[in-house]
Amino acid sequence: MAPIDILYGRQAVHEALRARRRHFYSLSLASGVKQIGIVADIQTLAREVKCRVQQVDRAQFDKMLPGANHQGVALESSPYPYSNLGEVFAHARSQDEPPFLLLLDHLEDPQNVGTLLRTAEAVGVHGVFLPDRRAVGITPAVSNSSAGAVEHLRVVHVTNIARTLADFKQRGVWVAGLDNQPEAKDLLQSDFTGKLALVIGAESSGLSRLTRETCDWLVRIPLSGKIESLNASVAGSAALIVANSARKAGKQEKNQEAFQ
Repeated sequence: MAPIDILYGRQAVHEALRARRRHFYSLSLASGVKQIGIVADIQTLAREVKCRVQQVDRAQFDKMLPGANHQGVALESSPYPYSNLGEVFAHARSQDEPPFLLLLDHLEDPQNVGTLLRTAEAVGVHGVFLPDRRAVGITPAVSNSSAGAVEHLRVVHVTNIARTLADFKQRGVWVAGLDNQPEAKDLLQSDFTGKLALVIGAESSGLSRLTRETCDWLVRIPLSGKIESLNASVAGSAALIVANSARKAGKQEKNQEAFQ
């Protein structure tokens, strides 16, 4: 039997159906769920892809997804469709933009990864790279914590981070690692224009030694309070937003110069 994911949560299910990148088998709605708003939209999208819709007793629903914040909605689908390096760079070319990449260095918490993926999609990252060992993959929990944003992203599983970063460099991509080291540059004073890969380290240990040494430069977030560090999802999201703003400003300046 082919593997099946059970996606849950209204936003995650809605975005998966909108993206249409998976195969869908069955949509379950818990008894008592009002079929208005986003739930009505979910049913419409499910019917458009010829996915079976069924009502399920609330107790049975909770048993099917114990402890999950399912919001009375679940969708049986094929597993997440991972991409490859070539597809990511082709996507950047199709947008006529220099590649903007995110690599997560062995993050294991689904909530942190989901938050970073949601930010990555919002700021237009062309591809996300995850190691296939000692790291969380794209599970239903990650899809839920990303509010379904991952369903629109190109995510690549890699076996060796250092080799992947070397591949980036061969394609002219600069690699910046987010790391709270004394020698790291201030995030707000860093150049994020051009071909860029941003690397975020693990929740407790940060960037691994080899990954840190492979980066072209390190960046840190300037903090003014008494707390000396931020967790991976907050720090990574801040870095992605700053990088995106810098890239947009650089693109606007380039366009203005072209018309002068």
